[in-house]
Amino acid sequence: MRKRKLTPLLLLLPFLAVMALLLVSVGNILAQSLGYIPAFGLTEPTLDYYGALFREETFLDSLWVSLRIALLSAVFATVLGVAVCAALVQTGRTRGGMLYLIRVPILIPHAVAAVFVIQIASQTGLLARLACALGLLSDPAEFPQLLYTPGYGGAILAYLWKEIPFVAYFVLAFMAGISKTLGEAAENLGASPLRSFFQITLPLSLPAIARAFFIIFLFAFGGYELPLLLGPTLPKALPVEAYQLYTSPDLLQRPSAMAMNGIILLFSAGMALLYGLVLNRLCRRLGVAA
Repeated sequence: MRKRKLTPLLLLLPFLAVMALLLVSVGNILAQSLGYIPAFGLTEPTLDYYGALFREETFLDSLWVSLRIALLSAVFATVLGVAVCAALVQTGRTRGGMLYLIRVPILIPHAVAAVFVIQIASQTGLLARLACALGLLSDPAEFPQLLYTPGYGGAILAYLWKEIPFVAYFVLAFMAGISKTLGEAAENLGASPLRSFFQITLPLSLPAIARAFFIIFLFAFGGYELPLLLGPTLPKALPVEAYQLYTSPDLLQRPSAMAMNGIILLFSAGMALLYGLVLNRLCRRLGVAA
């Protein structure tokens, strides 16, 4: 009997260990962002490092770059992912080989996705050579420059390649369940498949769609690999700027780097709170569970 009582507690130990490590790390970030690093002789917490960042044009440019990458990636990935999901639901291909094919990009690491995009979308990549072979271009160098541009088109393209399947896979079970019950009921009452989708299936799927959008937005906002590998030298995305400042030989730059991480953390927490409020209101309006 005692073993049975202890088993749940033992199973909780890995979770508690991870949470403890996470909380210690977050506390360390916030402490260092306030300039409290006794090893460097900094023992007086201050908000000056945060204030100094918002007076720096470089930081504001990096913040805007990260917000732009996150917003464009999340919006386009969500719209296109929902379209793919709807196509799968309407054609009845919610299981089998197509579903496994969609899961492939989700399982591939972002660094590998960056290499894939370079091989496909660069001016020496597959698309440029194919266009040249078909006579559409006289030289591969005429292919549009998508990578390493200030607009971060390459990073956004890589996020789309990974996150469109994620949205489709994430929303699929939810949307398929609604379409199979309420959607079919509406069609039996005379509604067209298109009207049934836009007036019943899609609105009731909004909570799942909102979750997918939120996950992609925050992941892209804090993402490091793709902006580093596919972005220009300047302006840098905020996570790239923070990491390079953190690894600077000047150790007194460490609080500024941690302040950038603190801003990413606080922004993400604020977005999570906003997301919760919006989702609860949306679910109450739709009459569904959050």
